[in-house]
Amino acid sequence: MYAIVEINGQQFKAEKGMKLFVNRIKDAEEGKAVEFDKVLLVDNDGTVTVGTPTVEGAKVEAEVVNPLVKGDKVLVFKKKRRKGYRKLNGHRQQYSQIEIKSVIA
Repeated sequence: MYAIVEINGQQFKAEKGMKLFVNRIKDAEEGKAVEFDKVLLVDNDGTVTVGTPTVEGAKVEAEVVNPLVKGDKVLVFKKKRRKGYRKLNGHRQQYSQIEIKSVIA
């Protein structure tokens, strides 16, 4: 059994026991249980239920494993040749690691 769930504006495939890196969840603490109600699709052993836009009564329960994980550094470099213009900017995305405990449909 799996579900397609929307978490912080992104869609993820969620199965029991999976660990996911999602965009940082505010007010998340290690070991805290969170649940997501925006379930878009549920597959229960071949029986597929598609929501319009969400599936009624379906939810995904998860536990926060690590509330703050930093992603790889991305360097953004801009340059205009022969003008003496160079600009270097760095960015690290913040993620939360969650573990899916159950999919309820």
